[in-house]
Amino acid sequence: MADVKQSSVAEHALDRDCTTLSRHVLQQLQSYSPEAQDLSAIMNRISLAAKLISRRLTRAGLVEGALGFTGEVNVQGESVKKMDIYANDVFISVFKQSGLVCRLASEEMEETYYIPENCPLGRYTLLYDPIDGSSNVDINLNVGSIFSIRQQQGNDVDGEAKDLLQSGHQQLAAGYVLYGPSTVLVYSIGRGVHAFTLDPSLGEFILSHEKIRIPEHGPIYSVNEGNFWQWEESIRNYIRYVHRHEGYTARYGGALVGDIHRILMQGGVFLYPGTVKKPEGKLRLLYESAPLAFLMAQAGGRASTGKQEILDVVPDKIHARTPLFIGSQEDVALVESFIQERVEEMEVAAMANS
Repeated sequence: MADVKQSSVAEHALDRDCTTLSRHVLQQLQSYSPEAQDLSAIMNRISLAAKLISRRLTRAGLVEGALGFTGEVNVQGESVKKMDIYANDVFISVFKQSGLVCRLASEEMEETYYIPENCPLGRYTLLYDPIDGSSNVDINLNVGSIFSIRQQQGNDVDGEAKDLLQSGHQQLAAGYVLYGPSTVLVYSIGRGVHAFTLDPSLGEFILSHEKIRIPEHGPIYSVNEGNFWQWEESIRNYIRYVHRHEGYTARYGGALVGDIHRILMQGGVFLYPGTVKKPEGKLRLLYESAPLAFLMAQAGGRASTGKQEILDVVPDKIHARTPLFIGSQEDVALVESFIQERVEEMEVAAMANS
């Protein structure tokens, strides 16, 4: 009897420890329908891209062409790192012959990439940031990839992908991959947020955290305070507030995915505001803000521009930018209160001067 019990416990442990990503998607959807199988297959392809990028990063100092700049500037006006190009090419290569997507859009490409006619076509679109925080690569700090999956709407006859110019509520799934001491893939298909850790010995992403919930309030605020004097007064007032009150800890690593992962697991708020000269901010809505907002909402958190929910924002172009305040419910609301207070002060001043 004892042997049977031990065998049962061992089988349970094996089953728990070997829940792979593709299997988990099907379990989440509780279906083997064509749509469920498509999403499972897409996540499996994303995991393959993540494994290839992870392998390259672990050997970056030893592999020719992995470190440094290419000398080119991307559509965002940013200097292109060699890993940016490699990671972007990996996603294209992984999906080109998959028959799962019809197009890919990346912040590294000025135009949407359409799957060639001689390749099998799918009905989904992958939007992604291949390497976020690529400046960290040369100094061996963590970086990440961000992805979002949408279903094509209409035939897109003119090839301008106008159906992508919709709010973040249209996302079917979103997530990120964090390349750090271990490689972690976090995703949601609208049924909670789940994390998988890459087991190099198996070559598989194995479920490590299920149904992640962010605390309603956390001690961490994450922001590049080097831009302090470039921000609107409302954001400076918030920073002054956390400096003067106990219980707050500053943590900023320079890679969006790493900072967001910390906030997701421990609570708090990540801030990337616009500046006085560029109020639209730096982060891209479709590739960064909206996917992360989708995840955070599924984990019980929030994401805001300061005046509007990120998931409600409708972009006017593929590479639209937005400010981002994301994290615990209470902490995002606190940042918004400073912004609203400043708006009201300016309205009162304007009325007084009129």
